[in-house]
Amino acid sequence: MTTKPSVLFSCVHNAGRSVAAAALLRHHGGDRVDVRSAGSQPGTEVNPVVAQVLAERGLPVGDHTPTKLRYDLVEAADVVVTMSCGETCPYVPGKRYEDWPVDDPKGQDLDTVRRIVDDLDVRVRALLAELVSPRS
Repeated sequence: MTTKPSVLFSCVHNAGRSVAAAALLRHHGGDRVDVRSAGSQPGTEVNPVVAQVLAERGLPVGDHTPTKLRYDLVEAADVVVTMSCGETCPYVPGKRYEDWPVDDPKGQDLDTVRRIVDDLDVRVRALLAELVSPRS
């Protein structure tokens, strides 16, 4: 792993789960971690309910544009966290891969999306604790 760990979050559309996870890790990790997100079939915009829930937490994502998952993004990451991109995720030997079974927020109501983001928050904090020491 590099001095500053790099994490790539990936879901199908890069419009919900991966965007939320990236925003949460940037918030909690600050400059201690490099964070990216991408999707195997990127959508056109961030899920508006996910954007609303993140904005409630002071984490605006209005400037995010869904990004195509590419080999070079995976290659640059120390940890690749997938959320239902399955076999469409490029495989790079030596990378740490995790698959988080997180519900898709697409079409869900506000309370359900809040629970999904809460779930991601717990997972992101645990990952951050593994990657960086509290003093760094």
